[in-house]
Amino acid sequence: MDEQKKLERLQAILSDLGHVAVAFSGGTDSAFLLKAAHDVLGDNVIALTAASCTLPRRELEDAKAFCRREGVRQILVDPHELESDAFRTNPPDRCYHCKHRIFSAFRDAASEQGFDIVADGTNADDTGDYRPGMRATAELGVRSPLRDAALTKADIRELSRRWGLSTWDKPAAACLATRVAYGEAITPEKIERIDRAEAFLQDLGFRQVRLRVHGDLARIETVPDMFPALLSRREEIVSECRALGFSYVTMDLTGYRVGSMNETLSA
Repeated sequence: MDEQKKLERLQAILSDLGHVAVAFSGGTDSAFLLKAAHDVLGDNVIALTAASCTLPRRELEDAKAFCRREGVRQILVDPHELESDAFRTNPPDRCYHCKHRIFSAFRDAASEQGFDIVADGTNADDTGDYRPGMRATAELGVRSPLRDAALTKADIRELSRRWGLSTWDKPAAACLATRVAYGEAITPEKIERIDRAEAFLQDLGFRQVRLRVHGDLARIETVPDMFPALLSRREEIVSECRALGFSYVTMDLTGYRVGSMNETLSA
């Protein structure tokens, strides 16, 4: 099925829903879904954004700006993940507890606004890796129209480009808690350090970058093509990371990859 037919299928799915609250992070997938839903349903769409400490500040500002440009009503919801021991202690199924808390808060916020359907940006490619969060959204009855329409990440990027969405080539941006090694407690201070360090690296021109934390060691992942640039800025990167409290600063020679913390988990 080509992209246009998948888009038409998505539009039919959204039309059948009638009204929907879209879980909107500001990323490529949720931005495309929100735009498509708003085009089909108009004011029968709202955006729900988790304004929590684990969302990079830049992502939150990007999400707000997108909703202003598109004329979509946005509601900010703070799920207070750090109040949950199951999240804060950072077990391998942390994402399940986090997503369950966030989408429970989304469902409550949607209900207060008269919406009984919550949809997320899960696409047809989101079936690999280790994704316990998808179990939580399934339990809570969250809809995934992009997946139902068989839209892949490549389809979404291409259609977003055609629509002129600034998010069409936006790098993936996951929850900041994914930067912390499993079993290591998640604290507001640690999340703040990660956010500031990654923002610093982005300001240096590293679009696809992660700063993974192992105690007082910072492990930087970026795409291999950017290794020379990373090494050329070595002194200032080390200086900034140490100023933020890291004792050791390393570059991961494997390079950036999604869910690298999951590589230590057994089958």
